[in-house]
Amino acid sequence: MAPTAASDRVQKLLALFGSPQACAAELLCDRHPEDDVAFTVVEADLSTRDLTYGRLRRDSARFAAALAGIGVEPGDAVAVLMGKSADLVVALLGIWRRGAVHVPLFTAFAPPAIALRLEASAAKAVVVDADQRGKLAPGDDIPADAPWQVVVAGGEPGHGELSFDRLLDSYQGDEPEGRPVARGGDGTLVQLFTSGTTGTPKGVPVPVKALASFQTYLEYGLDVRADDVFWNAADPGWAYGLYYSILGPLAAGTRSVLLHSAFSVPLTWQVLRELEVTNFAAAPTVYRSLRGAPGPAPEDLRLRTASSAGEPLTPEVITWAEQALGVTVRDHYGQTEHGMVIVNGWADGIRSTVRPGSMGRPLPGWSAEVLQEDRDEPAPPCTSGRVAIQVAESPLMWFTGYADAPEKTAERFSADGRWYVTGDAGTRDEDGYFFFSARDDDVIIMAGYRIGPFDVESALLQHGLVSDAAVVGVPDALRGEVLEAFVVLRPGVVGDEALVTELQHLVKRKFAAHAYPRVVHFTDRLPKTPSGKIQRFLLREQRRRELLRH
Repeated sequence: MAPTAASDRVQKLLALFGSPQACAAELLCDRHPEDDVAFTVVEADLSTRDLTYGRLRRDSARFAAALAGIGVEPGDAVAVLMGKSADLVVALLGIWRRGAVHVPLFTAFAPPAIALRLEASAAKAVVVDADQRGKLAPGDDIPADAPWQVVVAGGEPGHGELSFDRLLDSYQGDEPEGRPVARGGDGTLVQLFTSGTTGTPKGVPVPVKALASFQTYLEYGLDVRADDVFWNAADPGWAYGLYYSILGPLAAGTRSVLLHSAFSVPLTWQVLRELEVTNFAAAPTVYRSLRGAPGPAPEDLRLRTASSAGEPLTPEVITWAEQALGVTVRDHYGQTEHGMVIVNGWADGIRSTVRPGSMGRPLPGWSAEVLQEDRDEPAPPCTSGRVAIQVAESPLMWFTGYADAPEKTAERFSADGRWYVTGDAGTRDEDGYFFFSARDDDVIIMAGYRIGPFDVESALLQHGLVSDAAVVGVPDALRGEVLEAFVVLRPGVVGDEALVTELQHLVKRKFAAHAYPRVVHFTDRLPKTPSGKIQRFLLREQRRRELLRH
C-alpha cells in the first residue's frame, strides 16, 4: 500500500478513536454486526465456544449495570485477575461500558505484586477467577479491611464477596445503568504497570485513542484479514496480549482465538492444526519450545503469517520456521508505553524481505530514529545509539506520561519534548532497518515477559538471612534469558541448597511464580557505584564469561 494510502488510513482511525465523543463500548462491540464472531474460546480438550458481538453486548451491559450497582463510577479502576475465557471478555467489556478503567493482573503474580497494583490504582473492585481467589485472602500484603469489592468468577464467593454469574443474572434486559458511557478519545481505558529497575512499577494510562495504534498494527504489522483465523498466544495480563489479542481485534471487528489453558507444545500444535489457524503471533519462547520439542511439526498447517514480539528473535528460529511452519516468523518491536512501533510488517505495500537480526522499520503512523549516546541528534547509520520515537512525526503516539510519576515521565522525553527515548539501544542501517542491541537498563526479558530486577530483589531481601541481593538476566536457549540471583548473606550464615530452595519459593510467593531465580550464587559482596547503586552489568559480564568457558 502506498505511503499516502497508509497515512490516510491512520488519520481515519485517529478521527474515529480520538473523537471527543468516542465511546469504548460502541467502538469495541456495539457497532459490529450482532452475529459476527468476536472470539473463539478453546478449552484444553479442543472444545470451542464462539462469542458473538450480540452476546457480548448483552452480557457486558448486564455486568456494567452490576458494577454501577456496587458503586463503581466512570473513571474508577476495576482490576481483573483472570485467565483467557468468555468471562474475561464479558468482564472487560462491562468495565469499559461503565466508563471504568481496567487494571490487568497477570495470573502468575503473587499477593505482593497484586497488592501493589490494587493500591496504586485505587481499585474499587477486583474480578477474579475462583482458582486465583486465594491470592486476595488477607495476609501480609492484602489487608483484612481491603477497600475493593471482590467478584468471583467460575466458583462460589467467600464471605463478603460477590458472584460474577449471579451478578449477571440479577440484571436482565436493558438496565439504564448498563448504557455505555462515552469518555472520549482521551479517556483512560486501561492502566497497565511496567516492570522497572530502580523502583516500583509505573502505571501507564492507556487512552481510548490508543485503539487507533492497536488497529494499525493489526492491519499493517500482522495483516489480519477478515477471513483469517487469528491467534495471538500472548497473555492479556501483559501489553502484547491485551493490546493485540483483545483490544485490537475488538476494535477491528475481527475474530480472535483465546486458549483457555496453560501453554504446552502438543496443545499448541493441536490448536494450530484443528482450528486451521492462518495468522499466528507469539513470543519467541513459544517458537523455541515448538522447535525444541521431539517430533516434526504437523504437515497440514494452514499458516499464512507468523509473527513474534516481546524480545529479540534469534536467527535459528527463523530458519526452523521456514522449514517446519512453511512461513518466515517476522520480528516486531514495541513497549507497554505505545504498543508496536517498529515491525517487519506483513501487509502488502510495507512487506519486504526480512533482514536477519532486524526488527524492521517504523509502522505507518510512527517515526523512529537512533540517537547518539551523548546528544539528542540522529546517529550515523550502523552506529550504536539510543532508540527513540520522534513525537511530532508520530501521529499514533498516545503516551503522555506515567500515572503520578512526573519525574519518571521526564526521564523518557528529551528536554524539548521532541523525542521519546525508549531506553533501548540499537542501530539503524542505511535503508532504515532497525537492529536491537540492548534493553532498558537492567530489565530482564524472559519468555517475552519483562521482569524488573527490583521486584525480585525486594522479595529476596524479605528473607531474614539475606542482607543484599542483585538479579540479572543470563542467556538461555529456550527462554531468551533466565533470572540468576547474587545473594549476600548475613555474617556467619552459610548458603546451601536448602536455602536456595527457600529463596526460590519466597520469590514465587512474594512476587510471581514465573520470576524466580533459576540459579542462586552466594557471594561476599556486590559491585556498586560510589553512590551505592548495584552495577548489575558487571555481574552479567561475569556470568557470560563463565558460561563461555563452559
